[in-house]
Amino acid sequence: MTKVIKVMALSSLLAASALYGASTSACTGCHGQNFEKPALGKSKVVKDMSKEDIVKALKGYKDGSYGGAMKGMMKGQVASLSDADIDAIAGSIKGGGAKAPAKAEAKSAPKVVDINAKVADKARLDKEDLGNKKVVDETVLGLRKTSLFNEDVKPVDGKFDRAAPGASARFERAYVNAPPMIPHSTDGLLPITKDNNQCLGCHMPEAAKGVGATAIPASHFTNYRPTTVLKDGELVKEGKTVGMKGEMGNVSDIVIAKAKKSDKLYQGRFNCSQCHAPQADIKTAVGNTFKSDGLTDEFKTHSNLIDMMNDGVK
Repeated sequence: MTKVIKVMALSSLLAASALYGASTSACTGCHGQNFEKPALGKSKVVKDMSKEDIVKALKGYKDGSYGGAMKGMMKGQVASLSDADIDAIAGSIKGGGAKAPAKAEAKSAPKVVDINAKVADKARLDKEDLGNKKVVDETVLGLRKTSLFNEDVKPVDGKFDRAAPGASARFERAYVNAPPMIPHSTDGLLPITKDNNQCLGCHMPEAAKGVGATAIPASHFTNYRPTTVLKDGELVKEGKTVGMKGEMGNVSDIVIAKAKKSDKLYQGRFNCSQCHAPQADIKTAVGNTFKSDGLTDEFKTHSNLIDMMNDGVK
């Protein structure tokens, strides 16, 4: 078995390392309740690995001596595990699969986090309504909520530590077709390079359903850019010469480029973190009354962007 396959075989074992002390249930999305399934249909069946092999692999991730393409991600996930934690994980797996969640854990976390739940509270909005105040102190003008002459500014009070991939709740979208925020930790996942995009391991459509991840939408497999070539020293877009030798011609009458679909991810959308950013649980500095038209329960977690790309253009 190659190093890459070994990495995939143990990838979900390392997710949500903070939860391992109580349960290995975070692993079962990829490997099955009893670790009987090959992760993403490609890895070795973990239940067939010996306890010694599992321990060796996990310790290898921790000290950097083990792993392939996803080595950076795995090292970040296992870094906080002690030797006793690692031994307990391996023992739990070889003891018959994931432990049943404790009763205290029976109440599952919400599937979608409402990021606007407290920002439109009426009492808060009334308190922050500067337009109806007779006197407005300088300490409430800025987002820092302190004097402009005070450099002793406290850091934002928020929860920045996110659960590992596969163990977090999604954040609802702020508006219809907004790029979804990243609800899980990105330790070891960034930066994305041309040779290494670890997001694809879970978010490609063929893998997403099995691991419970959000699938990359069809729009990201589509090239909407006009076909542009240089012909006889002239720039030609969608078959129409727009100039180069002289002044650029009028391009407003060029027909919208025909969408070119592919079974491969369009390279213009390969760098996921250009639009998708990690989300933290933070109290907003000011209240927010923004409401998105059409943000139904469906669109809080799904997109119809591919159907709307040319809306208002044709």
